[in-house]
Amino acid sequence: MKILVLNGSPAGKNSITLQTVEYLKICFPDHSYEVLHAGNQIRSMEKDFSDAREKLEAADLILFCYPVYTFLVPSQLHRFIELIKEQQVDLSGKYATQITTSKHFYDITAHRFIEENCADLNLRYLKGLSADMDDILTKKGRREAKEFFRYILWNIDNGFREPFRRTVRPAGGVRFTPGMAAGAGRSKKMDGLKAALVTDFDPGKEGTALRAMIDRFMKRFPGECELINLREFPFQGGCLGCFQCASDGTCVYKDGFDAYLREHINDADAVVYAYTIRDHSMGYRFKLYDDRQFCNGHRTVTMGKPVCYLVDGDLEAEENLRILMEARAEVGGNYLAGVASDQRDPNSEIDCLVKSLVYVMRHHYTQPKNFYGVGGLKIFRDLIYEMQGMMREDHRFYRDHGFYDFPQKKKGRIAGMYLVGYLMSNEKLRRKMKFSMTDGMMLAYRKMLEKARTGTSL
Repeated sequence: MKILVLNGSPAGKNSITLQTVEYLKICFPDHSYEVLHAGNQIRSMEKDFSDAREKLEAADLILFCYPVYTFLVPSQLHRFIELIKEQQVDLSGKYATQITTSKHFYDITAHRFIEENCADLNLRYLKGLSADMDDILTKKGRREAKEFFRYILWNIDNGFREPFRRTVRPAGGVRFTPGMAAGAGRSKKMDGLKAALVTDFDPGKEGTALRAMIDRFMKRFPGECELINLREFPFQGGCLGCFQCASDGTCVYKDGFDAYLREHINDADAVVYAYTIRDHSMGYRFKLYDDRQFCNGHRTVTMGKPVCYLVDGDLEAEENLRILMEARAEVGGNYLAGVASDQRDPNSEIDCLVKSLVYVMRHHYTQPKNFYGVGGLKIFRDLIYEMQGMMREDHRFYRDHGFYDFPQKKKGRIAGMYLVGYLMSNEKLRRKMKFSMTDGMMLAYRKMLEKARTGTSL
């Protein structure tokens, strides 16, 4: 496969983000890689775009690689995308994804910017990797990068694409032709996989699109799938906000929802949510369900388990709902394996979703959290630490999982930054040592790559 790396960093070869790509080149040597330094060569490309055009047209996969700058991509990469459009380069049908490094401050808006421009260019977009600047220097970060790229290659081999990709929908949309209604209970257990399918469909309404989507999913899913209809659970009421569950782990209601949640949903390997859009949300019963599992909002007991969605309704028109679904997964530590909507080609989307979910379940695939997940966890972390005397169960969970990562005590790094700052501010020393900030930052990454090349560390 021909992979074109669009390096959007003004640092060029000294881009920290690019070091992740260099590592992946070592791990996946069976592909050809071309790096286009759009970040620090943009002026020359404005004068002559012919070389960039040739490389873009020859690529099978276009990999956007850049550091997140103030909510978006660096301006140089922004200009490069403009040039692609101005030059009318035809990239239709090619695959695209992205790798970024940041401190997760609005990495989501940068990723969405690339995603939306990929849609403009008719590229087949696959969800990118949002990493911390130092992730690739850790064993965990290298593993996540390898698993990410292996998943990208698997998606390409199977002809899949990102479930949230913005596409222009034909007038009126594509509706699902209702099939047989989904039956309650469990499908035949195969392959050692177990999923919980949580829905609120009304059994009294025959032949609805949602029921047909559920039916198709359950028939295609190769493992055990328990259908859980929230309409059938005898909720005594909505959450009272009394915080008893945060104190001793139990709910003030005695309707058995705690046990039901643990035995039928939390013990599954994956959770599938199926709903009809109502009032720009998942509807009242799903909100009741979310509120009553209040403790899971603080204690992310299902983290590591993938989720996916079956949606009946015009999801394309509901930007806030799409953000909510992604943020819900990110804060909970659940990889969003896919979304199937009845507005496109639901048969194909459900089949692709099942395959993606099975892959994620088998390989225990996860990704580093983006801004939704990192920011949300830090907000709850601070709150629970402050209220630990009352929220004892939450405090115990956060403490045991190492979420209390403050105050920062990286004294060596702090001292090192003082030294770097002094060198940068002293013009005489800088000239004498020919000090380069980016060269200095590259030392640890070059050491890691050398170990990877010699097989010392992969």
